[in-house]
Amino acid sequence: MSLVSTEWLESNLNNVRIIDASWHMPNSQRDAYAEYLKAHIENAVFFDLDKSSNEKSPFPHMLPNEEEWGKIVSDLGIKNSDHVVIYDNSDIISSCRCWYSFIYFGHNTDNVSVLDGGLTKWIDEKKLTTNKIKKFNKSEYAVTENKSLVKNKEQIKKNIISKQFELVDARSEQRFKGLVPEPRKGLKSGHIKNSKNIPFNECLNKNDRTFKNKEELIKIFEKQNINNKNVVFTCGSGVTACVLGLVNSIISGKTPIIYDGSWSEWGKE
Repeated sequence: MSLVSTEWLESNLNNVRIIDASWHMPNSQRDAYAEYLKAHIENAVFFDLDKSSNEKSPFPHMLPNEEEWGKIVSDLGIKNSDHVVIYDNSDIISSCRCWYSFIYFGHNTDNVSVLDGGLTKWIDEKKLTTNKIKKFNKSEYAVTENKSLVKNKEQIKKNIISKQFELVDARSEQRFKGLVPEPRKGLKSGHIKNSKNIPFNECLNKNDRTFKNKEELIKIFEKQNINNKNVVFTCGSGVTACVLGLVNSIISGKTPIIYDGSWSEWGKE
């Protein structure tokens, strides 16, 4: 199941492994790890998005290799058989990027979920948090990489002509249309030719940042004439693309496919 409710998690705290995958934009002046140390859901471990990406890449948040991912997850003490529930306290729903990474590297899709509404909803409902860090023994996590879930720049270029799949951009409408500068320096404004735009925030309820129901999500995709059979998602750096990837999994049951370089790579042309 892609999403679990706060009520479900509260009832299953001891049956799952919990990850705090909060990440904030560099200009937000927020420290996700410091916030985790101050308050997190009981038994949650912290997933550092920056350090858990390919730090050798010139582009942010690119997927690590198999060996690196295996070490990251093993160090968290997570086993292949664990049901992993991921949450965040982020404006960009960064938990979805962690969710996608687990799927990409072979975790059972039925056993990796995002907490609907995240830590904000959990706290608003006065559910318990703690500042105590639980230590887990290191595991031996086995990785099975599924490279079909990623598109690279050359594949995106070829698709402009071949139109084998639809490319959907999760950035805001203003960024997509090139009406505002990109938040990262050195990037031009605009979008990839023939791509469509669904700002990821349109898929969330404004009052509690939970995902809209399946019927509402289907209408959002239909409004943009998006065929759910062959869809690839992109954004600024591969994070909010995974929000749309999760939405698509709710709608169609399909595993998400992401252009990992996203605008951070494409916008340097």
